[in-house]
Amino acid sequence: MSDELSPMEKLVVQAMQELGSTSEEKKKTADDIAKRCNRPKGLVTNALVTLSQKNMIKRVAREKAAGYYLMKA
Repeated sequence: MSDELSPMEKLVVQAMQELGSTSEEKKKTADDIAKRCNRPKGLVTNALVTLSQKNMIKRVAREKAAGYYLMKA
């Protein structure tokens, strides 16, 4: 499945793994992930949307910022 990912998506998945964002209890915000990737938040957010569409990550809506975690680490 990782062959279908863009370089940015791979970077986001790697950052999420490094952050330990592998379950709903350990979800991270786009800001957290962008800081880890050292990339603009807009690019990271776009990658999060496409990863979510590919069912690789889960988005959890919260009162402030949404949280994200990997479905299959």
